[in-house]
Amino acid sequence: MRNDIPERREETGESQADLAAAVDVTRQTANALERESYDPSRELAVELAAHFGGRIEDILEPAE
Repeated sequence: MRNDIPERREETGESQADLAAAVDVTRQTANALERESYDPSRELAVELAAHFGGRIEDILEPAE
């Protein structure tokens, strides 16, 4: 799943650890999300969207 999580995180000045704490995952999970090697659950996708103040579709998109 493609995403723009790294860019959004950098815009907010957060570290991966900060993001992980905000959405209740480990830093390793946040890293895997950014590397696009982990597809988030629906619940986590909702948490990410709420955290970044957008819609799920704005942050995540299916890989082609």
